[in-house]
Amino acid sequence: MNRELEYMFVQSARVWIPDAEEVWKSAELTKDYKNDDASLQLMLEDGTTIDHKLDPKTKNLPYLRNPDILVGENDLTALSYLHEPAVLHNLKVRFIDSKLIYTYCGIVLVAINPYETLPIYGTDIINAYSGQNMGDMDPHIFAVAEEAYKQMARDERNQSIIVSGESGAGKTVSAKYAMRYFATVSGSASEANVEEKVLASNPIMEAIGNAKTTRNDNSSRFGKYIEIGFDNRYRIIGANMRTYLLEKSRVVFQADEERNYHIFYQLCASANQPEFKNLRLSTANDFLYTRQGRSPVIEGVDDAKELRTTRHAFTLLGINESYQIGLFQVLAAILHLGNVEIKDRDSDSSLIAPNNRHLTAFCELVGVTYQDMSQWLCHRKLKTATETYIKPLPRLQATNARDALSKHIYAKLFNWIVEHVNKALVTNIKQHSFIGVLDIYGFETFEINSFEQFCINYANEKLQQQFNMHVFKLEQEEYMKEQIPWTLIDFYDNQPCINLIEAKMGILDLLDEECKMPKGSDDSWAQKLYNTHLKTCSLFEKPRMSNRAFIIQHFADKVEYQCEGFLEKNKDTVNEEQIHVLKASKFNLLVELFQDEEKATTPTGQVPGTGGRTRLSIKPDKGRDTSSKEHKKTVGCQFRNSLQMLMETLNATTPHYVRCIKPNDFKLAFSFDPKRAVQQLRACGVLETIRISAAGFPSRWTYQEFFSRYRVLMKQKDVLPDKKLTCKNVLEKLVQDQDKYQFGKTKIFFRAGQVAYLEKLRADKLRAACIRIQKTIRCWLARKKYLRQRSAAITIQRFTRGYQARCLAKFMRRTQAATIIQKYQRMCVERKRFRQKQAAALAMQTILRAYMARQKYQALLREHKAVIIQKHVRGWLARCWYKHCLEAIVYLQCCIRRMRAKRELKKLKIEARSVEHFKKLNKGMENKIMQLQRKIDEQNKDNRVISERLVSLESSYASESERMRGELGRLRGVEEDAKNKANQVSSLLEELEKLRKELSVTQQEKKTIEDWAQKYRDEMEKMVSELKDQNGLLKKEKDDLNRMIQEQSQQMTEKMTRAIAQETQQLETDLNEERSRYQNLLTEHLRLEEKYDDLKEELAQSKNVSKPGHRRTDSTHSSNESEYTYNSEYAELEDGSRVGEDVTRGMDTSLTLKLQKRVTELEQEKQSLRNELENKEEQFQRARARDDAQFRKARGAELEYESLKRQELESENKKLRHDLAEMRQSLLGGTAASAGAPGSPAYKVLLDQLNASCEELEVRKEEVLILRSQLVSQKEAMHHKDEKETMTEPSVFAQDVNKLKDADELKQAYVGLKDTNRSPRSVRPALEVSNLLSRLRSAAPDLHRLNEDGELWLVNQGLKETTRLLEQQLQTQRRTHDSEVESLRGELQNVKEENNRQQQLLAQNLQLPPEARIEASLQHEITRLTNENLDLMEQLEKQDRTIRKLKKQLKVYSKRIGEMGAGHTEGQTSPGQMVEEPIHPVNIPRREKDFQGMLEYKKEDEMKLVKNLILELKPRGVAVNLIPGLPAYILFMCLRHSDYVNDDQKVRTLLTSTINSIKKILKKRGDDFETVSFWLANTCRFLHCLKQYSGDEVFMKHNTSRQNEHCLSNFDLAEYRQVISDLAIQIYQQLVKCMENILQPMIVSGMLEHETIQGVSGVKPTGLRKRTSSIADEGTYTLDSILRQLSAFHSTMCQHGTDPELIKQVVKQLFYIIGAVTLNNLLLRKDMCSWSKGMQIRYNVSQLEEWLRDKGLMNCGAKETLEPLIQAAQLLQVKKKTDEDAEAICSMCHALTTAQIVKVLNLYTPVNEFEERVSVSFIRTIQTRLRDRCESPQLLMDTKMIYPVTFPFNPSSLALETIQIPTSLNLSFLTRV
Repeated sequence: MNRELEYMFVQSARVWIPDAEEVWKSAELTKDYKNDDASLQLMLEDGTTIDHKLDPKTKNLPYLRNPDILVGENDLTALSYLHEPAVLHNLKVRFIDSKLIYTYCGIVLVAINPYETLPIYGTDIINAYSGQNMGDMDPHIFAVAEEAYKQMARDERNQSIIVSGESGAGKTVSAKYAMRYFATVSGSASEANVEEKVLASNPIMEAIGNAKTTRNDNSSRFGKYIEIGFDNRYRIIGANMRTYLLEKSRVVFQADEERNYHIFYQLCASANQPEFKNLRLSTANDFLYTRQGRSPVIEGVDDAKELRTTRHAFTLLGINESYQIGLFQVLAAILHLGNVEIKDRDSDSSLIAPNNRHLTAFCELVGVTYQDMSQWLCHRKLKTATETYIKPLPRLQATNARDALSKHIYAKLFNWIVEHVNKALVTNIKQHSFIGVLDIYGFETFEINSFEQFCINYANEKLQQQFNMHVFKLEQEEYMKEQIPWTLIDFYDNQPCINLIEAKMGILDLLDEECKMPKGSDDSWAQKLYNTHLKTCSLFEKPRMSNRAFIIQHFADKVEYQCEGFLEKNKDTVNEEQIHVLKASKFNLLVELFQDEEKATTPTGQVPGTGGRTRLSIKPDKGRDTSSKEHKKTVGCQFRNSLQMLMETLNATTPHYVRCIKPNDFKLAFSFDPKRAVQQLRACGVLETIRISAAGFPSRWTYQEFFSRYRVLMKQKDVLPDKKLTCKNVLEKLVQDQDKYQFGKTKIFFRAGQVAYLEKLRADKLRAACIRIQKTIRCWLARKKYLRQRSAAITIQRFTRGYQARCLAKFMRRTQAATIIQKYQRMCVERKRFRQKQAAALAMQTILRAYMARQKYQALLREHKAVIIQKHVRGWLARCWYKHCLEAIVYLQCCIRRMRAKRELKKLKIEARSVEHFKKLNKGMENKIMQLQRKIDEQNKDNRVISERLVSLESSYASESERMRGELGRLRGVEEDAKNKANQVSSLLEELEKLRKELSVTQQEKKTIEDWAQKYRDEMEKMVSELKDQNGLLKKEKDDLNRMIQEQSQQMTEKMTRAIAQETQQLETDLNEERSRYQNLLTEHLRLEEKYDDLKEELAQSKNVSKPGHRRTDSTHSSNESEYTYNSEYAELEDGSRVGEDVTRGMDTSLTLKLQKRVTELEQEKQSLRNELENKEEQFQRARARDDAQFRKARGAELEYESLKRQELESENKKLRHDLAEMRQSLLGGTAASAGAPGSPAYKVLLDQLNASCEELEVRKEEVLILRSQLVSQKEAMHHKDEKETMTEPSVFAQDVNKLKDADELKQAYVGLKDTNRSPRSVRPALEVSNLLSRLRSAAPDLHRLNEDGELWLVNQGLKETTRLLEQQLQTQRRTHDSEVESLRGELQNVKEENNRQQQLLAQNLQLPPEARIEASLQHEITRLTNENLDLMEQLEKQDRTIRKLKKQLKVYSKRIGEMGAGHTEGQTSPGQMVEEPIHPVNIPRREKDFQGMLEYKKEDEMKLVKNLILELKPRGVAVNLIPGLPAYILFMCLRHSDYVNDDQKVRTLLTSTINSIKKILKKRGDDFETVSFWLANTCRFLHCLKQYSGDEVFMKHNTSRQNEHCLSNFDLAEYRQVISDLAIQIYQQLVKCMENILQPMIVSGMLEHETIQGVSGVKPTGLRKRTSSIADEGTYTLDSILRQLSAFHSTMCQHGTDPELIKQVVKQLFYIIGAVTLNNLLLRKDMCSWSKGMQIRYNVSQLEEWLRDKGLMNCGAKETLEPLIQAAQLLQVKKKTDEDAEAICSMCHALTTAQIVKVLNLYTPVNEFEERVSVSFIRTIQTRLRDRCESPQLLMDTKMIYPVTFPFNPSSLALETIQIPTSLNLSFLTRV
C-alpha cells in the first residue's frame, strides 16, 4: 500500500483539498511525497503555492483527482476514485461544460435543474430510448422509465420510480416526463386514450397543489404517488393517485415573493368571463389570501390561459361544467372568507360588522345563512360534563378560526378533486401490473424548522433506509452472481434515527400523548423529550441556548427543530359549529365535501393557536371509524400510517431512484453553486451510494475489456489463448496486494483507486513508448531534415555559383557592350558633327555656286538673247534688202520684157496682115492648136497648182510676218527688260548681301528652334511614354473592369443558376412533401382501417359471448371518460357466467354509445349513398331509354338495309353456285376432255371464271366484315353512350343509315358501299357515280324535267368527274406498276448480290484444300437450308395464325348471321322487338383481331383463383422457379378477358378481390420480408400492366405492335390504377418497416459498437457495468452482418422482379435509417464520441459505399443520406482549437444542425490522456458562428421518416401470349384464349 501511495503521490500528481468557498479545490504536487512528510507542497490552479499540513494523528492524505479521461463520465461509480470532490467535479463538468443535466450514480439518476427549456424530451428522444438498455445510452429520465417498463414486462414485477429533491429541483417535471414516456411508449388499451387522461391530471394537480416559492415558480406543495396500471399487453389502462402532506397553511399565508396556489390567481385573471360574474371576483391584489406575498404575477405565465388548460383537463377527466363551476364557487368563497374583517368588541370578544359584503358573498356562494356564519366565526361552544355554553373569541383567535376554516375547506376540496381524478382514471379492465411514480419532497433544513420539516425529514429517513437496503441488496446480488466471496459492507444504517421518531415512547408518541393532555403545551412536551431521549440516544441533542428546541442527527445532517406550534399542527383543529353550518348548506357540492366530516377536531376541544404555518394535511383513512372524537387520529399518526403503507408498496416493487438537484438559489440557467450541490448530494443519498460502492469493488471489467485495455502492459509471452488466465497472470504481476481485486465469473472486480493505478501504469508505459517513438521519429525527422538541408545547401551553392558565374559573364558582356556602345556613340557624335559641318559647307557651296551659276546663266541668257535679236534684226535687214533688190530686178525684167513684147507684137501684127503668111502660119495650126490647147490645159492646171501654192505661201508668209512682227515686239520688250535688269543688278547685289545676313540670323534661329524642337521632342517622348503608361494602366483597369464584369455576370449567372436550382429544389421538396403528406395520410388511413377491423372483430367476439345486459353509468359520468374496448384475452381466462360479467364490466358504456353513434352515422351515410346511387341509376335508365328509343328508330332502317344486303348476298351466292356447277359440268364432260388442257380456250375460260369467283368471294367477305363492324360499332356507341365517357360517339354511318327512309335509298347506299369496297381509293367519286347510275337505271324519267333540274348538267359533270377519276386510277395504276417494277428491280438486284456472293464463296472454296472445300460447302449449304427453313416456318406460322383467325371470325360471323336470320324469320315484329335479342351478344367491341394473351375463368372460380394465386402462394418457390411477376401477369390476363367479354361486374369483383386479398396476406404475414417484397413487386408489375395496356398514348410508346393490339378496349381503369398505386405505397411502407425491424438490432452494434478496425478504438477505463436488471445482450452484430443483410434484401428484391428504380428508393430509405439511427445513438452516447470512433464510423461508411458501388447503386441518393453521419465522424476527427478550426467545422458540417454540432462537441470524450477535450470557449465560438443558420432546433433525426415513393412506369417486353401457367399453381380451371 505504501509503495502504491508513493507511486501515486509524486510530483505533478493532482489532489483535492478542502475550500471554504468552492468546497473542494484542485491542486498539484510540486514535490514527491515521502512517508515521514508532515505536509505536502502544492500548487493551486491559479499558480499559488501552498503548504498543506497533514493531520499528525491520522496522516490522511488528500483525495486524488481522477485522470482527465475519466472526468465527465456518465456514471459516478465508474470513477476510479470514489469520493465527494470527484463526484462534485464530475457533476459540475457535465453540467457546466457539456450541458448534460443527467448523470448516473449507480442505480440513482441524478438530475440537475437547468432552469432552461432543453430540446431533449421530444418524441424522437423517446423513440431513441425505447427498447434500449440502460447502460447503452446517455443518462436520461427516459432511460430510467424504459428500464422500469422493461423490467415490468420481463420480470412480471411492479415497479416504482422515486423522485425526490428540494423544492425547485425539478421533481414534478421529472415525474411528468416519466409519465409522458410511459404514455408514449405503451399506448392505450382502448380508444379512450387513458394515457392522455393520466397526463391531463398534471395540469389539475399543478393548479390546486403547486405554488410559486422563492426557490421555484411551480413548486409542488404536496407529495403524490401515482400508480399507472397496465394490462397483460403492457398498455396503459388506468391510474390511481395518492397524495401526502398538502401545505394547507399556504392558503392563508404566503411569505414575500411567494404566491398562493395557482388556481386562485387563475380565477382572478379570468374574473371578467361571463360564467364567473356570479363569483364577484376581481384582481388578486384585492384579496388577502393572494396579496400577502406581493408577487401576484409569474413572468411568462398567462394565468387566464392556464385556467383554460385546467378546465380542459377537468372536462377530459369527466368533471362536467356544473361541477367545475361548483369548484370555482368554493374557491371564490375561500377568497371572500379571507377578506372578512373581524373587529374587537372588547379584549375578550370580537364581532363582524353587519352586511359585510365579503361575508355576504361567502354565504351566498356556499349556501349558508349570514347570521349563523357570523355568529360562529366570533364564538365557540364549550361542553362540560353537565352543560354546554357559548364563549366569545378574541379577535386574534377568531381570525385564526377563520383561517383554519379556510384551510379545512381547501383541504376537503383538494381531496375531493383527487378522488374524482382517480375515479376518472380507474378502469374496469383487470390490472396486470403497475408502475408507481413517487414525487415527494427531499430532505429540508432551514433556519427555523418546525413540524413540517420534521415530518418531511422523517419520510426521507424511511426512504433512505429503503434505498440503502436496496443498494446493499443489488451489490450482494452482483457479488453472488460473479461468485465472489461476500463480506458484509459497513454502511450507514439509519434505523436508530427512525426508532427515535416512531418507536414506542419516541418523538411522535410523546407528541400524541401531549396532545391528549388537557393542559399540554409545547414546553411540557420539550421537557418530556429531554427527559426521555437526551441521555439514552446519541442522535438526540439539546441546544445550548434554548429550552424549546431539540436537535436530531439525521442521515444527511443535524437539524434543530423549534417546538413552538408542534402540538397545534399535530392536532389540526377546526371549530365544530362552523362545520355544522357548512353541512347545513344548500350547496350540494359543499355538502358532499363534508359528508364524512368528523364532529370534533381536538380531544380537548381547544381552538387552534396562533403559532406558525400549519402545513400538513392527510387524506383521511375511510376504512376506519372516525366519527368519534376520542378516536380522532393526529396528523403525525396519520402521516406515520400513510408512510408505512407507502413503504410497504415500495418494498413490494422494484424501485428506481431519481434525485433532483437544485444547482443554485437564484434560478440562473446552467449556474452551479458547489455548496448547495454538496448539501443536496449529502441529503439525497448519492454520496451514500458512492460510499457503499467504494467500500467494495466499485470498478468492474469484463475479461475482454481488461485485455483490450491493458494489452500494452503485457509481454508477448504473457498472452495466452485463454484471456481469463492471461488477465490473472498479468494482475498478479502488476498488483501485489491480492485484496485489491477479485476474479469473478465474467468480470474482474477492483477496489477503489486500482483502475487509476493501472491507468497510471498504462499511461507510463504508453508515455515511455511514445518517448521512444518520438525519439526515433525525431531522429528520423532530424536526419531527414539534415539531408534535406544538406541537399538544399548543395543546391543553393550550385545555384549561387551559377548565379555568380552568370553575373560575371553578364558583367563582361555588359563591359564589352558598353565599349562598343561608347565606340559607336563617339562615332555617331563625330559623324553627326562632321555631317553638320559638311552640310553647312555644302549649303554654303551650294548657295555660292548657285549664285555664280545664276549669274553666269543670266549672262549667257543675255548673250543668247542678244544674238537672237541680232540674228533676227540682221535677217530682217537682209530680207528687206533682198526684197528691194528683187523688186527692182523684177521691175527691170518686166520693163525689158514689155518692151520686147511690144516689139514682137508689132512684128506679128505685120505678119498677120498678109494672107500668105496667114496660110503658111495656118499649116499645121490645127495640130498645134490642139497641142496648145493641151498645153494650155496643162498650164492652167499648173497655174492652179501654183496659184494654190502661192496662196499658201502668201498665207504662210503673212503668218510668218505676223509672227516676226510679234517676235520683234517681244524682242523690243526684252531689250527693254534687259535694260531694266541691268539697272536692277546692283539692287540685287545689295539684296544678296542683305539675304546673307538674314541667312546667318536664320541659321541661328534655326539652331535655337532645333534645340527647342529637340527639347520638345524629348518632352513629347516623355509625355508619350507617360501616356502609354497611363494607357496601359487604363487598359489594365479596363481589363480588370471587364474581368470584374465577367465575374459579376458569371456570379449573377451562377446566382441565377443557384436560385433556379434552389427554386427547383424547393419545388421538388414541396412535391416530395406533398407526396410524403399523401403517403402519410395513406398510412394513417390504413392504420385506421386496421383499427376499425380490430374493433369489428372484437365487437363480433363480444356479441358471441353471453350478454347479461348493458350497464349505464350515472348521469354525471362524462362521455369523455375512459373508453376501453373489450379485450378478448380476458374472456378466455374466466368461466361461464363469470365471462359474461367480465365482458360487461370490460365494456365501457361510453365506448358502446360511441360505437353505436358511429354505426348510426355509417348507416346514414350508407343510406345517403344508396339513395344517391338509386338517383343516378334512375337518371341513367331514363337516358338509356331515350337512347334506346333513338336506337330503335335507327335500327329499323338498319335491319331493312341488312335484309336487303342479305338477299343480295344470297342471290350472289346462288349465282356463284350456278357458275360453279357449270364449271364442274364442263370439267366432267367427256367430249371436252381434250379442251381442258393447259393453253386451250376452254382452260383459259375456266381459269378466268375461277379467278373472278375468287375475287367476288373476297369482295363478299370484305363486305360482310365491314358491314358487321359498322353495325356493331353503331350498337356499341348507342349502348355505352352514358356508361363511359371515354367511348367514342356513334359513327357517322349510323347517322346516315338513320336518315335513309325507304328501301331505294338503302339500295343506293348499298351500291355505293359495294363500289366503295371494290375501289377503296376512290370512295367519294365511286359513291357519286353509283348514285348517278342508280338514278339513270330507275324508271323512265322525264327528260324535260330532268333537264330543268339540271340533271343533264349533273350527269355531264359526273362523267367528267368519272373521267378524271379514271385518269387518276390510271395514274395510280401506273404508279403502282412503277413501284412493282422498282420492287422487281430490287429483287433482281438482291438476286444479283446473292449470285455475286455465291460466286465469291465458290471462288473462296476453290482456293481451299479439298477437305476444307467440302466442309465449307456443306456448312454453306446447311446455313442456306436453315435460313430457308426458318423463313418457311415463319410463313407457315403466319398462315396458321391467319387460318385460325379467319376460322374464328367465320364462326363468329356465321353465328351472328344465324342469330340475325333467326330473329328475322320469327315474324313481322316491330323494329324495337327485333333489336332486343341481338343487342347483348354483340356487345363487345374488339380493336384487335388476335385474342391471344387472355385467360378465361368462370365466375364461381374467382375465389379459387384468388386463393391459389395470392393467399396460399409461397413467394420463395415462385421467385426461384418462375418468371418474375407471374401472378401479376396472370391476374392481368384474367382481367383482359373480363374486359374482352365486356363484363364490368367481373372486372370490378376481380380487382376488388385482388386488392383485398393482397391486404389480407400482408396483414397476416406483414412481418415476413419475402412476402412483402414479393407482393410489392407483383403489385407494381400489375400497375405497370394496367398502364401499359390502357390504350393511353403516353404508356404505349415502348409497346410493340402486338402489345398495342392487346390493350384494354372496354373499360377505363384509371381510378383502379390510383387505388392499386395507393396499395403499392402501403406495401412499400410495410416493406420499409419490415426491413427496419430486421436491421434495427444490427445498426448500433455494427456501426458503432463493433470494432471493424481492431485496436483503434480501445476501451475507456470507465468501468461501466451493465445494470444487473438490464436485458442480457443478444448475439453481437458486426458491419458484415449489416452488409450481408443488405445483400440478402437486394438479391431477394431482384429475384422477385422489383423495378430497379424502386430498389434504389428502398436502398436509399435503408441507408437513411442506418445513418439516422447511428447518428441518433452517437448523439446520445458520450462514450462513442471520440477520435477513434470517428475513424471507425468513416471506415464503416466507406464499406457501405463500396457495397453500393458493387451493386451499381451509387446514383440512387443513398450516399447523400449518410452525409450527416459522415460529417459527424469528421467532426470527431478534426482539430477543435483555433478560430480557423471553427470556421472549417462550420463550412464542413452543413448537413448537421447547430444543436447536433454542439452536442457532439459537448459529448466529445478523449479515450487516452494524449487527446484533449473541447474547450467551452471553442463551443461558444461555434455557436456564435452558427447563430444565423435557419434550421430546426430538433436534435435527433427522425428515424420514422419515410421518403415519398414513386413508381416510374416500367413497361414489360414480355408477350402475354407466350406466358405459360405452371401446374404447381393449381390454376387448371383457367383457359387460355
